[in-house]
Amino acid sequence: QVKLVESGGGSVQVGGSLRLSCTASGVNLRIATMNWYRQAPGKERELVANITGGGTNNVADSMKGRFTVSRDYARSTVFLQMNNLKSEDTAVYYCNTNWRGRAFWGKGTRVTVSS
Repeated sequence: QVKLVESGGGSVQVGGSLRLSCTASGVNLRIATMNWYRQAPGKERELVANITGGGTNNVADSMKGRFTVSRDYARSTVFLQMNNLKSEDTAVYYCNTNWRGRAFWGKGTRVTVSS
């Protein structure tokens, strides 16, 4: 059974930084692509970044230069480092993977950016 648990969200001022963590169990991070999505109030969920099993990472164009994704095999954890946060980054951030034909989601962690 795959379980994804996000943490690290909180409230921060514009220009601040946060590091989100997604601790995964039941999935091999050397194989699975791990995704970070976010959903802002009144908006659809959007892909923020991902990292493949081979280590290739991708960040959405609007967040390039501010967000980076990484992972720690030993801790079975994927990280989303978010710098120079903007008010439009306010959202619930979710960890996701597709493993053995099924999609799995964490419960999300809330990020609030205020001026």
